[in-house]
Amino acid sequence: MKVSVIGAGSVGTTCAEYIAIKSIASQVVLLDIKEGLAQGKILDLYQASTLLGCSTKLIGVTNDYEPTANSDVVVITSGIPRKPGMSRGELIGINAKIVDSVTQNILKYSPNTIFVVVSNPMDTMTYLTLKKTGLPKSRVIGMGGILDSARFKTYLSLALGCPASQIQGMVIGGHGDKTMIPLARLATYNGIPITELLTTEKLEKVVSDTMVGGATLTSLLGTSAWYAPGAAVSFLVESILGDYKRLLPCSVLLEGEYNQHDLCIGVPCIIGAKGLESVVDLKLNAVEIEKFQQSAQMVHQMNHSLGAVL
Repeated sequence: MKVSVIGAGSVGTTCAEYIAIKSIASQVVLLDIKEGLAQGKILDLYQASTLLGCSTKLIGVTNDYEPTANSDVVVITSGIPRKPGMSRGELIGINAKIVDSVTQNILKYSPNTIFVVVSNPMDTMTYLTLKKTGLPKSRVIGMGGILDSARFKTYLSLALGCPASQIQGMVIGGHGDKTMIPLARLATYNGIPITELLTTEKLEKVVSDTMVGGATLTSLLGTSAWYAPGAAVSFLVESILGDYKRLLPCSVLLEGEYNQHDLCIGVPCIIGAKGLESVVDLKLNAVEIEKFQQSAQMVHQMNHSLGAVL
């Protein structure tokens, strides 16, 4: 199995590293437009692999898409990252052109690939990729909900003082500070509803911390996070290549599901060898439905900013 990662920034490189360490693919190609960057990072990773027992073949290239040929999955991390105080929406104009160029170049060499979109604003870039390529919805998947859910589970585990591995929790909606919806009502600790273990005040703080989880890290680091995003991407890629049929919150095209049309937004999905295999219809309550509709409206508005790019 072959995976190509476009963009050798922190997220792309960490994603490639996790895929190699976990032996998710037999070959990983890392591509960047900056001369020598991908090659240097791959060489460093190769040297690390001798100590980690990895056998994945690693290739780094500068702006040459031919080595990506016949990729089973292509991960798009290209684009400028968020800076402190910058919204994901401010990235649209720059990143839309980058993502459009990447997808067209990739399809010349890998017409049957599945795209995993990471570039921000992620829901809008997923929608752009789908519309510009004309691919079936099963082959264009936005990663954001997996990352947001990881942050949700982290804050829940900290509030409870328990292992994060025993927490189940999901975030749906748009991948943004004002659009994501942590489903506190459905979260559990080893099968016990979180609502029975945390006060309303503490649970509201967990939800609030989750929604600004990305901005919190950006303010601390001076740029976007990379460890958790890279891990989230590798988890999604692993589900595809391993045909694991995992239930994961991903940004995919809705065609009537959740009463939405012509929109890519985070919903529970079954992810396997075909990419998106089905959308799971959660029975949301009235409050959650209203929040989802508001989130969808904001994502629609952001999509309108694509303008001439579409």
